Amino acid sequence: MGVDVDRRRFVQLSATAGLAFWTGIRRADGDPVPEQKLNVGCIGCGGRGWGDVEGVSSQNVIALCDVDDRQMGNAVGRFPNARRFKDFRKMLEEVPEIEAVTVATPDHTHAAATVMAMRMGKHVYTEKPLVRTVHEARTVRRLALENPKLATQMGNQGTANGQLRTSVEVVRSGALGTVTEAHVWTNRPVWPQGIDRPAKPENVPEGLDWDLWLGPAPVRPYRHEYLPFAWRGWFDYGTGALGDMACHTLNMPFMALELGYPSSVDVWAQSTQHAESFPSWSILTYEFPARGDKPPVRLTWYDGGRTPPEELFMGEPVIDSGSLLIGDKGTLYSPHDYGDARILLPRKQFEGFQNPPKTLPRSPSHHQEWINACKGGPPAMSNFGYAAFLTEVVVLGCVALRLNRRISWDAKRMRVPACPDADVLIRPPYRQGWTL
Repeated sequence: MGVDVDRRRFVQLSATAGLAFWTGIRRADGDPVPEQKLNVGCIGCGGRGWGDVEGVSSQNVIALCDVDDRQMGNAVGRFPNARRFKDFRKMLEEVPEIEAVTVATPDHTHAAATVMAMRMGKHVYTEKPLVRTVHEARTVRRLALENPKLATQMGNQGTANGQLRTSVEVVRSGALGTVTEAHVWTNRPVWPQGIDRPAKPENVPEGLDWDLWLGPAPVRPYRHEYLPFAWRGWFDYGTGALGDMACHTLNMPFMALELGYPSSVDVWAQSTQHAESFPSWSILTYEFPARGDKPPVRLTWYDGGRTPPEELFMGEPVIDSGSLLIGDKGTLYSPHDYGDARILLPRKQFEGFQNPPKTLPRSPSHHQEWINACKGGPPAMSNFGYAAFLTEVVVLGCVALRLNRRISWDAKRMRVPACPDADVLIRPPYRQGWTL
């Protein structure tokens, strides 16, 4: 799929339904969204997965899947009549009545579950980051664009917030002037990374199917350090602080500036490298080329407690997670993980500022937005056509981190020129018996 076509689709999808505000929900053909409940299957029921089970609890949850019995308790208690599975492949094959699926597994199995469900014609909601690798992102986006009747949504919940959408409108209105610089940061990781892999195997806990948990990842002995939470820092299973949080914190700048593909990503600094886990802190710079009449943008990412230079905040408190968009007429400071806050700087210059007219739809709530889309309503704003694009840009930064060097990006060919070591990071092999 050509880069120019991708950018046009990105702009269309990020605008979603234009002025079709989420009041009195109607389908694309103008008819009211039906009250009939969806038959939903939930893949991953603990942690963030439990939030998704609750998010779709207004519907018919007819199947539950988790490789770990310990993670199933709340969901089984809520839906005691739902069929239970440990293998999502069996769930999808044996319960054809499923119309829609939520996916809240660790990152390394997101794509396998998402792609299988989409190919079976199911609507899909998948937690962030949508996938773990560039190739997976490209595959999911292609399927989404080829199957527009499938309702899809990534779990970057801030997208549904009106403040994020207002910030996008403010930037697009030209209130900041020409924006050429952006900074995005997070306090993550709040889990161990920048460490070596544990040496000694442990006994697999009762109720956990370790082989299914590994999924397409290489076979490794069980260790308690990997789950249920700290898998995020390991190359085989997660995407580190960048992959975990940039789908939240980068979301508003990416959408507002319509950034598209970067031309390069540079590792400006990072902590000591380790063979199998992401660094404990890092700073990267993305260079985005001009987009039509929009100028190039340099975006700097910080994690592990690093933040932008203090002078950029113009005396405002430096919060440990947020973003700055810097234009020649002003700065937008969002002191929030999800873009759910906005300060226009310098404050005196923007006294009495009136928000521009609404050009983006407003959401009934994140999960409800997807449910409505499943029933024929407008596409969710964080649909996979948009979300996979954002995720690809995010995980491309993970490639640069692992190579610990500046990389150029040939988006059309999906490769880093003159760097064969990048190929296996862009499209790593799946374990035998697993496929995308």
